[in-house]
Amino acid sequence: MRAVWITKAGGPEVLAVRESPDPQPGPGEVRIAVHAAGLNFAEVMARQGLYPDAPRPPCVVGYEVAGVVDALGAEVTGLEAGQRVLALVRFGGHADAVCAPAERVLPMPDDLSFTDGAALPVNYVTAYHMLFRVANLRPGARVLVHMAAGGVGIAALQLCRTVPDVVTFGTASAGKHAILREEGCTHPIDYRTEDYPARVRELTGGEGVDLVLDPLGGRDWKRGLGLLRPVGQLIAYGFANLSTGERRSIRRLIGQFTGVPLLTPYTMMGRNQTVSGVNLGHLWGRADLLREELTSLLDLWRSGAVRPRIDGVYSFEQAAAAHRRLGERRNIGKVVLVPR
Repeated sequence: MRAVWITKAGGPEVLAVRESPDPQPGPGEVRIAVHAAGLNFAEVMARQGLYPDAPRPPCVVGYEVAGVVDALGAEVTGLEAGQRVLALVRFGGHADAVCAPAERVLPMPDDLSFTDGAALPVNYVTAYHMLFRVANLRPGARVLVHMAAGGVGIAALQLCRTVPDVVTFGTASAGKHAILREEGCTHPIDYRTEDYPARVRELTGGEGVDLVLDPLGGRDWKRGLGLLRPVGQLIAYGFANLSTGERRSIRRLIGQFTGVPLLTPYTMMGRNQTVSGVNLGHLWGRADLLREELTSLLDLWRSGAVRPRIDGVYSFEQAAAAHRRLGERRNIGKVVLVPR
């Protein structure tokens, strides 16, 4: 088995392609010959030593894959060798073979490419879960999407289009605004040159928004709370503000954590607001929920309502360049790794 290893915490140069024995599926598992694997910001943070859920280096990360079943463990039903599938995995996805519980493996439509298949599980399930399970998105809602040109951001914009009259505000650098408009963003905002809270207030006549999807964390959580109108909701699903440059910065860690707002049920009650958290990596015990949401997304893909936007496809040997592109926030859509 060939895999991309994080050899130690650090910059992209700590990544290495190594050989190791093929994994063997246990009871209830299947082994997948990986044709494509998604790269997410969480895995960039894992390389930097900023992602607490990641295994300790040296390790192989990767939450999502698309490929072909090539071995079945005992007690597996409903799947067979040679079947094209996509899967959510608990790390280990950045390899040319990975084992996954059968309950988190779904057959792929014949006309869905491996590259697009690898782009669906994490980004689209995260966006779907936030919008429809946690927030119960309603017609006419106003939604602020941070990092709108990233994988989750574009997934959220596409899913917002499936609900009538939703108005979206997306933060991204100016060079990405044309694509955001293509994906349905009503009001792209250049966070580098504009005060995005002031711009949102201006666009909403001072009223604010109903929902903030925030992967930034720290001080931006406080800004987001200030933009909610009554009955508004902020969903925190990441802490990208901890990551700047190629390595972790203790000074930045301290600055961002001290900027986290202190909340109590009493203050939330008085403000008629809700704060929710979403971490897909902590939902492994709800395989039924993940499978239901991924099945719904495949139906939306079949209908043409969602289409992954692939920013770039990188071989395992190019993994450092892929990490660098994602870490520098230059991507528009999904970055995908392929074994060769």
